Amino acid sequence: MYSNQIHLSGGEDVEALNKQNKEIFIGSHVRYSGTGSSGEVLGLRSDDDGVWAKIDTTELWYNSRYLELLNEDEYNRLKKRKSLRKSTKSSEETDDKEATKKKVESIKKNLEDIDMSNELCDGGG
Repeated sequence: MYSNQIHLSGGEDVEALNKQNKEIFIGSHVRYSGTGSSGEVLGLRSDDDGVWAKIDTTELWYNSRYLELLNEDEYNRLKKRKSLRKSTKSSEETDDKEATKKKVESIKKNLEDIDMSNELCDGGG
């Protein structure tokens, strides 16, 4: 069950509203307009600067005025897109690690072939 009010130590209830004056509840799916971060609201709190909502995906608090509510379909589409990006990124990281490993092996092999005999310049005085 969603709840849009938070009980503060002062005994007052606070409504969390976004810029369009739509209520944000614990459990709502939202997107932060500043970065596009999206997730589920885990908690609400209020201070002198406004009402804040904690988002599950970033574990950060966002001012409710900058959150847009997402319906279930929008949220699932964003979640799926993020999941695809993560798997692509993971694959790219693996490819990068393999490429780096090959470069290191190549450098090692080239260093093994360097002649460090006494015919090189000593550089002393």
